[in-house]
Amino acid sequence: MGLATRKKVFSIMALCAMVGLLLFPIVMSLPTPASGEEAPAADGAKKEGDKVEKGRDVYYKTEGIVVGAPAPKTTDGPKDYPRYNFESRVLLWFANQQHLYYGSFVLAVPIFCMVIEFMGVVTKDKALAKRYDQLAYDFIKISLTAYSLTAILGGILIFTFLTLYPAFFGYLSSIFRPVMHIYALMFVAESGTLYIYYYGWDKMKEGFLKWIHLSMSVILNVIGTLLMFLANSWIGFMMSPAGVDEQGRFLGNIWHVIHTALWNPLNVHRILGNMAFGGGVVAAYAAYKFLAAKTEEDRAHYDWMGYIAMALGVAFLIPLPFAGYWLMREVYAYRQQMGITLMGGLLAWLFIIQATMIGILFLSTNYYLWQAMGRMRGAEKYQRYIKYLVFLLAVGFLVFITPHTMVMTPAELKAMGGQQHPVLGNYGVMSAKNGGINVIITTTVLSFVWYMRGNKVSTVSWAKFGNIFMGVFFACAYVNIVWLAIYGYYIPANVRVGLSVPQVATTLSCLFFMFALNSVMMKGAKQMGPIEWGKISARSQYALIMLATAFTWMMGLMGYIRSSVRLFWHVNEIMRDNSPWAYTHTVGFAANMISFNVLFFWISILFVFWLGSLAAKKVPVEAKAGVPGSAPQPAGSH
Repeated sequence: MGLATRKKVFSIMALCAMVGLLLFPIVMSLPTPASGEEAPAADGAKKEGDKVEKGRDVYYKTEGIVVGAPAPKTTDGPKDYPRYNFESRVLLWFANQQHLYYGSFVLAVPIFCMVIEFMGVVTKDKALAKRYDQLAYDFIKISLTAYSLTAILGGILIFTFLTLYPAFFGYLSSIFRPVMHIYALMFVAESGTLYIYYYGWDKMKEGFLKWIHLSMSVILNVIGTLLMFLANSWIGFMMSPAGVDEQGRFLGNIWHVIHTALWNPLNVHRILGNMAFGGGVVAAYAAYKFLAAKTEEDRAHYDWMGYIAMALGVAFLIPLPFAGYWLMREVYAYRQQMGITLMGGLLAWLFIIQATMIGILFLSTNYYLWQAMGRMRGAEKYQRYIKYLVFLLAVGFLVFITPHTMVMTPAELKAMGGQQHPVLGNYGVMSAKNGGINVIITTTVLSFVWYMRGNKVSTVSWAKFGNIFMGVFFACAYVNIVWLAIYGYYIPANVRVGLSVPQVATTLSCLFFMFALNSVMMKGAKQMGPIEWGKISARSQYALIMLATAFTWMMGLMGYIRSSVRLFWHVNEIMRDNSPWAYTHTVGFAANMISFNVLFFWISILFVFWLGSLAAKKVPVEAKAGVPGSAPQPAGSH
């Protein structure tokens, strides 16, 4: 058996072993979801003389045999809430947030690697394929150290739960016991797959072995995504419990516990959020390396890396607000009171801050794209129109962040004549806000379209008609979005909510149809000049860092909002929080805490970057030389 054949056999065996590890927890869990009313505990209850007790599911309204203990009724004391001269909730907040940051990062980056490695495998340009492969390797190298930190932080989080909230953690563990071992086994499977994937990179870089290596990335991401879904089920259960009766007793159907009312929107929202966040962090890493680069070759490489990461992150940022709307809609559908607390009550001002951060994300993205046009010859023709985009973004941003009510003193309220400002109060409603964010997103799509055709001139015979059609399409989209926003003021609130659908459809039409049309028009286009990678202003790199920081801050804010909406409940309407910290913090305290978490994350991730740079110095020069020439031309990359 030749060496190549042995490698293939070994690779196939390794792939089969990983698939087996992936399927093993599922096979192990098959008896559990199938149990339902015939659960093992129920069988035990069917012994002679035993009475089978039944309960009604609080969400699904189905009957099930009680197989769990009721939710504990905790008391304010060291038994249920041990004291350590510090607010326990703040310690748990910190541990949870740091684990979520690193968990999101290591879940997102392998997906980027899979996409980029696939692009490298299918492209026919060998030089470009090598660059894609090097880029994917750089991405996974960054995430490797972060993965170890994620595991450590996960251990700290569990220790924090056990130490500070033993009764609550014990109850949650008892509910999710049927899938706890699956989570642990999948974590082991993901670790093994990740290390084989990383260390087998050089051994499996060509031919059939490369496809095996690419398959590993698919398996890695499937495991990672399932892990995130399981973790989301805990959050969903705490917000919208199911699978238990009114006393919190498990009714034997673990699928009901997992598949709560908010599970699906949470999954979609967190996938998009993680991808946008991961892209932002990698873009910030590339910006950091770009600013510290000593050679033109390194600047070109990290400029390209930053652009790819930013594009991937923003691609998932654009649909993120729509996923957020879906999540809020499901929250309202589950409990209207929770929705009012979120959007119109105690936590409403946090959404103003969130809107500000979203606006900053899109402003930073647009600014980076306008700066990036500077490295293209021929893109000057668009520079004179940028001021109009600035106007649209500024107006959309100001409308989007306008509050409905102001934070004022009683004297100020009396002087103004009420809670609502006579002018601002008219704009701080969802009808206007929907119009504002859709104008921002549509303008960002337009900036991307201009960037994609910056140094190109279409050669298709219908180019003039195509350009006019695109211009008219965007103009009609703006008119439709603004018109629907104004029309919303003249119809009842319950009808007005439905206007968000045509507004979103208009924005998505611009995204998909105009990108597709532009790609067709630019196929075989005449290039005005090469993209001079590395020839970009330092200001653009600070925009990338701003982008990543805003992502991080917004993630912390949204996590706090999701947690706070339960108010004084550990598990909503099932298990009450009787600790002395069962109250909602002030907006100022929350902002300080979130900022501290963001600062700590970025200091620690800089340490991770530094460790990665130490490893890079040990790599032979030939291995790093993935960028041919001082000014590479990845023409197909945009």
